[in-house]
Amino acid sequence: MKPLKALIFDSYYDEYRGVILYVRIFSGTLKKGDEIKMMATNSNGLALEIGKLQPQMTPYNEMSAGEIGYIVTNLKTTREAKVGDTVTLQKAPASKPLPGYKNVQPFVYAGFFPVSNEDYQDLKDAIEKLSLSDSALQFEPENSPVLGFGVRIGFLGLLHMDIIRERLEREYDLDLVITNPSTDYHVLLSSGEEIDIKSAADLPDMSLVAEIREPWIKGEIVVPQDYVGAVIQLIVSKRGLQKNLSYIDERVLISFEAPLANLLTDFYDQLKSVTSGYGSFNYDLWSYQVHDLVRVDFYVAGEIIDALGIMCHRSESQKIGREITAKLKEVIPRQNFQVALQAAIGGKFIARENLSAYRKDVTIGLYGGDVSRKKKVLAKQKRGKKRMKKFGNVEIPSEAFTVMLKRD
Repeated sequence: MKPLKALIFDSYYDEYRGVILYVRIFSGTLKKGDEIKMMATNSNGLALEIGKLQPQMTPYNEMSAGEIGYIVTNLKTTREAKVGDTVTLQKAPASKPLPGYKNVQPFVYAGFFPVSNEDYQDLKDAIEKLSLSDSALQFEPENSPVLGFGVRIGFLGLLHMDIIRERLEREYDLDLVITNPSTDYHVLLSSGEEIDIKSAADLPDMSLVAEIREPWIKGEIVVPQDYVGAVIQLIVSKRGLQKNLSYIDERVLISFEAPLANLLTDFYDQLKSVTSGYGSFNYDLWSYQVHDLVRVDFYVAGEIIDALGIMCHRSESQKIGREITAKLKEVIPRQNFQVALQAAIGGKFIARENLSAYRKDVTIGLYGGDVSRKKKVLAKQKRGKKRMKKFGNVEIPSEAFTVMLKRD
């Protein structure tokens, strides 16, 4: 008799019954009460209930090869039984799992912070509940001097991130601030040690860095022939390289390579815009390549804001620095003193915008007399603003972090 081999093609967490697996049995027989084992994760469980989908869940005592059904297990989280894994029996395990399983790793990261720090525990509890039914979701606590306590979450892609954000806002009624999504970078230090960083704030001092490798993707875009030129121009603007052009009836398949980081913000929106909604986009992570990457830091009133820092190619750094400082000027409220908004690479400033101060007309009521009276009052106001600038604090609104998600 052949050993049991069942492919998990879906799973979810039920609050009352635990983890439920949807499986197709390729060989062997599964009975209710059997002790089962997941071959990729080495997790052991118990088949508390098995059945078939007809289409509703109908309990059976036994399932055999060729049948599609479900298994109610005693597992506590879907991380123990991932999609693509092979289920076998503990007593008579299969020698080899079914081919095709690939352990998925997140490669898009973003910080999720509650608007009010009082909601941090609610955010953490909500993400833990979502992770019970989403084995690809990875998260860790994060603390920002500006945004307070939050969570850095790893996603499989931008669509995955949007789904989690929508669920947190709709199902758990949370008001969130989401930082600029980034990917992971492989950093080789001068000492020979290699580290993996998930945000610009984690990058060590550049004097200690030998090289930085960024992830590149292989992508395919299908568009009508009329939009080919606009799409290729968009790819080139994202540091992409066109590799192939294939004509399929009235459509064109454009194959290209590009750095993943440049596609994270608004590439999909721009693609839909230049193709009038007809363009479709698909990509796979390809490799990590060495490029001249730098960290662009942003300063508000002379104080560095870690949550705003980004990684980019040196050739794009000045353009991005000017764009973001200009957008920060629009969303940060004016103060009673002048506020400098600056972008810098290391200790060198590459862009600056000045947020002008509110100014009260202190000369009102001074009619006639010597002009030195007005100069004296204005000089006093100037000294007060200088003192205010030295000791004043600038409160950064949550909108300042959302401008990073949209670039011109």
